[in-house]
Amino acid sequence: MTTLIINGESRSVEASPDTPLLYVLRDELGLNAAKYGCGLGQCGACTVIVDGKAVFSCVTPVTVLEGRAVTTLEGLGSHDAPGPMQLAFIAEQAAQCGYCIPGMMMRAQALLNRDPHATDEAIRAELQPHLCRCGTHMRILRAIRRAADEMRPKAEEAGTGR
Repeated sequence: MTTLIINGESRSVEASPDTPLLYVLRDELGLNAAKYGCGLGQCGACTVIVDGKAVFSCVTPVTVLEGRAVTTLEGLGSHDAPGPMQLAFIAEQAAQCGYCIPGMMMRAQALLNRDPHATDEAIRAELQPHLCRCGTHMRILRAIRRAADEMRPKAEEAGTGR
């Protein structure tokens, strides 16, 4: 039995210690936003945030996550109450097929959490590990800038913004 902290909630899972987090999220917990892409940590479709850092859940065994904070796209907001990143991607119509978008949103969220004033260069560098063929890259950048603009006042209020 492994206890994980998923989206702020303690969850006990029955999984072999070497089971990738992605399988636990999707198969045991019903959290399907993180996608299976390559299974090798090379495409970014499975990205989640662990203790503030973007990680590939397809190559991260659950055993190393005991007691650590894991955030999935579901943890950023819900269908009825989307968070700023989700709202920005909707407003900018940044998804085409949408398969890679959850991972991109999570990596962007991790970046903005640590740097609410991230430059376009920093955003592009952060998204570099993601494979995407959809052609909405400029919309994705606009969505991340929009989310940053929305999140920045809250970060500055909390004393985490620069």
